[in-house]
Amino acid sequence: MPETPDQQAGESGVDHSKTSPVLDEEDKGGKREIGGDAVWTLSTAKPGNGVEQLRDDSTDTYWQSDGPQPHLVNIQFHNKVSIKEVAIYCNYRHDESYTPSKISIRAGTHFHDLQEIQEVALDEPNGWLSIPLRRADAGYEENEAANTDESYLRAFMIQIAILANHENGRDSHIRQIKVFGPRSDIAGCLAG
Repeated sequence: MPETPDQQAGESGVDHSKTSPVLDEEDKGGKREIGGDAVWTLSTAKPGNGVEQLRDDSTDTYWQSDGPQPHLVNIQFHNKVSIKEVAIYCNYRHDESYTPSKISIRAGTHFHDLQEIQEVALDEPNGWLSIPLRRADAGYEENEAANTDESYLRAFMIQIAILANHENGRDSHIRQIKVFGPRSDIAGCLAG
């Protein structure tokens, strides 16, 4: 069982781990991180708190938006990819009103045809939040039949939109975002 952020934190209460429970369980969940294959852009960012901090594998750093909501994280792939889940690391204890309280996950081929896949309410989140993504017609059943390549969301682009923050905060902090696709069965492909 993965450790909670409290169990990972040292005496200072700050999580200094460079890996996440989400990534530690990567092989067991049949998933792989595909965010490195994408081009990431942000609607706004404070200097020194941009894409590099959002993707540096440290929960001590964060992206901080700078402007009116919604705040957007755009993730564009060169090819159409299967997306199994998005994982977001938030830390309400440290970020308080900067912590998102409502986000929307959107997908499509480009900016002009994005469709909302899921809206998620967050209640003082501390740690990794895994958001499974499925095709709209595949349903959200948690059984083996629903966990096939055909049920995963396929898109060129996903967008994470922060619609609201806790305590009506204006700017947002997100400490990490990971995008996971299904792990391919290489042995099965070679045998076939």
